[in-house]
Amino acid sequence: MYAIVTGGAGFIGSHLVELLLQRGHQVVVLDNLSTGRLENLAHLKGSAGLSFHRVEVGDLPMICPYFDGADWVFHLAALADIVPSIQRPLEYHRANVDGTLAVVEAARLAEVKRFVYAASSSCYGIPYVFPTPETAELRPQYPYALTKALGEQIVLHWGHVYGLPVVSLRLFNVFGPRSRTSGTYGAVFGVFLAQKLNGKPFTVVGDGTQTRDFTFVTDVARAFLAAAESDARQQIFNVGSGCTYSVNRLVELLGGPVVCIPKRPGEPDCTFADTTKIRTQLQWKPEVSFEEGVARLLANIEDWRSAPVWTPDSIAGATRAWFQYLSR
Repeated sequence: MYAIVTGGAGFIGSHLVELLLQRGHQVVVLDNLSTGRLENLAHLKGSAGLSFHRVEVGDLPMICPYFDGADWVFHLAALADIVPSIQRPLEYHRANVDGTLAVVEAARLAEVKRFVYAASSSCYGIPYVFPTPETAELRPQYPYALTKALGEQIVLHWGHVYGLPVVSLRLFNVFGPRSRTSGTYGAVFGVFLAQKLNGKPFTVVGDGTQTRDFTFVTDVARAFLAAAESDARQQIFNVGSGCTYSVNRLVELLGGPVVCIPKRPGEPDCTFADTTKIRTQLQWKPEVSFEEGVARLLANIEDWRSAPVWTPDSIAGATRAWFQYLSR
């Protein structure tokens, strides 16, 4: 297959690119490197069937030529992080909404066989039901969550109106090698590993009893491939481990001192995906346990040698900014 991966130089995207190449597919990566890193693809340099293009995916005339003859499109390009989305909502709308519109329209014009969108479980906000099914009410709490939900609606609308075969995957908390450490908070695993490597205490939000549905990144890449290989159309699937783990348990596995910082508003105490639908319809299930995934990260902790170190003061400062914006 000829597959396009937008955001293919990012954390999840680079693992998906790697999996597609392993399966013998031709892969075109489109990425503006605003959050992605060429280092994430360095080990794939010279691979037959791989090409990289630094482009703005929201520029429809620019990206259309790459879609000619494409079979599959995986749309992962997006801006993430919560506080910046509150501070710069128009920028997030352009990247996550307008960008998605351009990519799905390019896919429609090219008559691709499958379009898979990387949605976010943040669309559920603070859920009422655990484990949370795909039918749960959408209650986005901040602009990032809203823009990802709007992107999903555009993709599904293009599927219904134009017959484009689309699937949306609502990703829960993904962890693994190449996770981002930059951003207002960074991904919790990236932050903690950078702190551990530099002999700093772990900055635990609140009392650490909050739980998250952590899923290893290679399992998430497999979910994207399963969606592309399936006959599912105009469908939404949760992608999660089907379990939930406390931050305290994560700290216990990593090992090290802890400093608690204020709890952040608008964050759920628990994320827990109901994965019945994807297990049943796509025959997908995670293969890497939470404990095994953490062990893999510790075995490759040197990957975070150049990561910025988040201190309690720096994260507490960002937390205060969040409170200020939400209290306006």
